[in-house]
This record gives sequence, structure tokens and C-alpha cells, in this order.
Amino acid sequence: MDIEEIKFSSHGLVPAITQDAVTGEVLMLAYMNLGSLTKTLETRRVHYYSRSRQELWLKGETSGNFQELKAIYYDCDCDTLLLKIEQIGEGACHTGERSCFYRRLDDESDGAINEGAAILPILAKIIEGRKEADSKSSYVASLFKGGRELINSKVAEESGELIEAANLGVKKDIIHEAADLWFHSMVLLSNEGISMEDLFDEFARRFGTSGVEEKKSRAKKG
Repeated sequence: MDIEEIKFSSHGLVPAITQDAVTGEVLMLAYMNLGSLTKTLETRRVHYYSRSRQELWLKGETSGNFQELKAIYYDCDCDTLLLKIEQIGEGACHTGERSCFYRRLDDESDGAINEGAAILPILAKIIEGRKEADSKSSYVASLFKGGRELINSKVAEESGELIEAANLGVKKDIIHEAADLWFHSMVLLSNEGISMEDLFDEFARRFGTSGVEEKKSRAKKG
């Protein structure tokens, strides 16, 4: 990336869209000038430019909700930035919401955007945080306390229940049991020190590869 390619407005600003690097969730829109962009690249912590205060500001300096920079992209017209970040703390929005985009214009219902599969890394973070929780008040913590044997047995149990639901053919029951299996599988992954990023990397490795060929490659390794 060459900063000289960025087209700042007549006021010396460029809009910056901030997105969670793992989940893809859009968190906020703010503005940068040359100084804040340079500072962000130097420190790998996101700095913006406040149009009201007319000064640079480090996101999270007051709240502790810092944004760790993972990557910066710019669009085809070179006049908008996309920041891929790791959100530290409660969230990006000053209201306390994780994302600034929690209100819906074309519908009366508000609330978080359904990010589809992007919810999995968010759930993984919650699961990881339960490792230090009280096992008497947290189901997930009780699984971690039980260790590998208990967690493995739960995954096997949930797998059997999903198969039973599929045999009966009731869609809502299949969905329910599939969610249970995914959840307990994520606990298993966390217990084994495997992150969602590790899993995504494996999917990316397989993407575009024939399933037959992929299985053959595993057989050769064995």
C-alpha cells in the first residue's frame, strides 16, 4: 500500500470502515487524515481524526476498547479505507453496543446484524472466556473442568442425537441437534487449543480441491 495513492478530501480526510478481521462484522465508520493513518500504520493501533475536536484520537484511549490493526485495504477509487481489526474490550460503539450499526432502517426491529457463519468466532471467544468461570454456575466451565473424556463423550452424545433427529426427519429438531453438536465441537476444539482461525485455514486449504483428491492426499500421508 502506498499512502500517496490515497485520495483525501478537500478537508484532508478519508472515510474508514472498520471490520472485525475474523468475523467480518462491520463495526463502525470514522475518518482519518494523513496523520492518523500514518500513526495507525506505525503503532498497529487504530487512530482516527475527530472532525468535531479537530484532532487525532486513539480509539480506546479512554474506554480501553482499543482496535488492533490486522490489515488495511483501499477501494478501487482510492478514496475509502477498509480496516481489518481485532476489537479489544466491550465493543466499538460509544453506546456500549459491539457495532455502531445496531439500528435497522427498513424494519422496526433493532439489534445486532445476523452475520451468519461469522457468529462462530464470536461464540468461540465466549467459550474461551468460560475456562476461568465458576464450574458451578457455568455449563461450559463444568465441561472444561471434566476434561477431555467428558467433552469427547458429550460430542459423541450430541452426534448420536443429531443422527436420530435426521432419521425422524423433523427439520426444527435437526437444526436444534446440529446446533448442539456444533457448540460442543467448538468446546472440544477450545479444549485442544485449536482456534476457529485454525479451522478456517483448513477449510481455505481444501477450497477448490476435489473431495476425492483431498481424501487421497490424506491416505498418502497415512
